[in-house]
Amino acid sequence: MQPPVIILCGGRGTRMGDPLNKKELIDIGGRPLLWHVMRLFSAYNFNQFILALGHQGDQVRRYFLEYETMSRDVTLNLAASGSGEQSPSMILGQQPDHTPWQVTMVDTGLDTERASRLNRLRPYLENCDRFFFAYGEAVANINLQELLDFHLAHGRLATITGIQVNFQYGIIEAAEDGTVHNFVEKPPLPHWVNGGFMLFEKGVLDLIDPTKDDIHEKEILAQLAQQNQLILHKHTGYWQSMKTLNDARKLRQAWREKRPWQVW
Repeated sequence: MQPPVIILCGGRGTRMGDPLNKKELIDIGGRPLLWHVMRLFSAYNFNQFILALGHQGDQVRRYFLEYETMSRDVTLNLAASGSGEQSPSMILGQQPDHTPWQVTMVDTGLDTERASRLNRLRPYLENCDRFFFAYGEAVANINLQELLDFHLAHGRLATITGIQVNFQYGIIEAAEDGTVHNFVEKPPLPHWVNGGFMLFEKGVLDLIDPTKDDIHEKEILAQLAQQNQLILHKHTGYWQSMKTLNDARKLRQAWREKRPWQVW
């Protein structure tokens, strides 16, 4: 049995500056960003999704409730047959360009922290040994089957995908007298940061205190690190998240020009 994929999409996305539209549903190349994240997993045959909803969760529900009719050709029979014979009122055309998805949408609270959202999904994780944990705002050309194999090989409770981001300014290298020897435009930082695309054994759920509204990174990942149960999987390829409108423009441009995260 393939591990299910939990995708967090309950935050407010305040830095986007668009209070009316759900961030994960912002259009990138004709599809919502959330669709692109799911399509990445589907490319490696991970097709069972659990969406942790919160703020503007109704928009996510509506998108998937209308998914078949909005993404396929549709024939409607709007009038009764003159012969009295019944016919299907709606006939769907071509199949979507991916294997079948199972999408479970769960309300995990309006302003719940990430670890607590995960805790509220326990009833949907009873029959699995492990699960992916991803953000609905980041895409990458990551090989998810290799990530799963890596996780199974080390035998720890959790794997986190680390990425390196570029410094936002150019770096000047100069002598004491001010003579500039080199200028490097937005070099990559030497640190690894959490790029999402995590894998957790079911035992991670036991670290979540149900009486608290835990922040995932500060509470759960810190505990795992202290217990020597957290392993870093380094991803050096393409990765981009969407936290601002400028990030959305970057993603749209990247999709138009190169489609760098299209692994399908």
